[in-house]
Amino acid sequence: MKKIFKALKFTSVFLLIAATFIGCDKEFNTIESDVIGVKNFETDHALVPITSFNKKLDSLQINNLPTTELGVFNDPVYGQTKASIIAQVVPTSFSPSFGDNPAIDSVVLSIPYYSKTAADSPDADGNTVYSISDSLYGTAPIKLSVYQNNYFLRDFDPNSQTNEAQKFYSHANGDINTTDNFAITESGSINFDDFKGDLIYENGNFTPSSDAIVEKIVNGDTETLERSIPALRVMLDPTFWKTAIIDKEGSTELSNGNSFKNYFRGLYFKAEAIGNDGNMVMLNLRSSASKITIYYSYDSTITTGERLQSTYTLNFTGNILNTFINDYSSVPLANGDKTNGDEKLYLKGAEGSMAEVDLFTGAVDYNGEQISALDAFKKTYRAVDANGNYIVKNGKFELKKLINEAQLVVYEDENMTAPVDYHKYDRLYAYDIKNNIPLIDYNNFYDPTGNSTDPLNSKYVHLGQRQTDDNGISKYKIRLTEHLNNILLRDSTNTKIGLVLSTNVNETSSSDILNSHDAVTGVPSASIINPRGTVLYGSNQNVPDNRRMELEVFFTDPK
Repeated sequence: MKKIFKALKFTSVFLLIAATFIGCDKEFNTIESDVIGVKNFETDHALVPITSFNKKLDSLQINNLPTTELGVFNDPVYGQTKASIIAQVVPTSFSPSFGDNPAIDSVVLSIPYYSKTAADSPDADGNTVYSISDSLYGTAPIKLSVYQNNYFLRDFDPNSQTNEAQKFYSHANGDINTTDNFAITESGSINFDDFKGDLIYENGNFTPSSDAIVEKIVNGDTETLERSIPALRVMLDPTFWKTAIIDKEGSTELSNGNSFKNYFRGLYFKAEAIGNDGNMVMLNLRSSASKITIYYSYDSTITTGERLQSTYTLNFTGNILNTFINDYSSVPLANGDKTNGDEKLYLKGAEGSMAEVDLFTGAVDYNGEQISALDAFKKTYRAVDANGNYIVKNGKFELKKLINEAQLVVYEDENMTAPVDYHKYDRLYAYDIKNNIPLIDYNNFYDPTGNSTDPLNSKYVHLGQRQTDDNGISKYKIRLTEHLNNILLRDSTNTKIGLVLSTNVNETSSSDILNSHDAVTGVPSASIINPRGTVLYGSNQNVPDNRRMELEVFFTDPK
């Protein structure tokens, strides 16, 4: 740390950290200059004091996430995570008339996977070929059971004074058992296995398929094949749905949404491991194509003996919860050392762990005086008048040195026991811990590389991409240029930065933490729905210099 502190000291040879002309591996963006007019410039770089440490995550909001996971995933470092789903279903129409003598022909449950067109599409017959590899983790089979859920998922929190929506939180650490799925609210815990109703579907050898769904459409004497994207598509028992839906014609239960959700409280998709391995897939339950379709026939009132066909549909438009069961036997997660920082940072999705990064930590020597690192940073870069006061012009502080680029450089632990390319799709996502929002560098003005269809190649100016050198050393670079410029120019708050692992940096929503007792009150939702984990090197002084997390600042120095 002593070397870093000296880097902030303003001397005749500015910054005693090893100075170099900028020769880094990415171009610097051109930004508005607030340096007092000088024609001759030199470039240099320095390190900023930081402290990074672990934050164990418990009781995360798990209802109404941007997507849902289902299955069993074994992380090679952390261990096993099981993800199950509790979801309300709501009819698309109410007070139905099913006609005379109705009989169910079939019941189909369909929930799309997240898929894209495969590289070898189309096939020899000209049909589109799909891939679900971006949203499927593992390929070994699991046991999948679908039950009727008998626990009422209320919409509003009865303890709220302002009629706030009810939030459900995770309870994933398995301290009660590792077989049942739990959630908690402000008023207590819920064991959804205690509220299992009838078993609606069971598959003891379930593996998601990337094959297109092919349906035969019969129209009179004409038959056609209709193809759609890959999905979890299964046939359900008609007897159950005749009792649950058809026989309820004319009842209050089918008259409106509230009555129906109280009567039929949803489905419980339970994932269980068969062996040590498994698979976990992301389901697009919010898609309009996610539905239960009841195909039925009834007697014609016009032609005797003629049967007419119709459908009754239920969509997943109510509450949806993603529950987790974690068995992190190999890497026990715990809160870290906020003072000295941690040697290793454990980033794990679901109910796992994240890292906090505190910029400008500690006191430094500035012209023989011990002051805070943040004050030394401001004095180093801001211009002052003859009286030593900062110069403000047009509502901004003028600078005597211009920050061209600031990068948080983070190294991955090369000793992790993970297969080749295991972390291929991983991205680090940085966020403002105080406000639970992306950092200013995420803004489209500063990073116009957003790609809504390809998250792996989205926002790579700010969030960078995983880079691996010839020696197998992997690192990430998080661009914080505007974050630091905002502190210098506009005196914005030096908020702590959170780091989580994400496979979808386009998703910026936040999920709350129940009864948080520190600065971290929420986490990016994208980290909850990511089952993967990684291990990074932190900022502790015991970490080798060539692996230690650091914040590099490249600047222009007028001469």
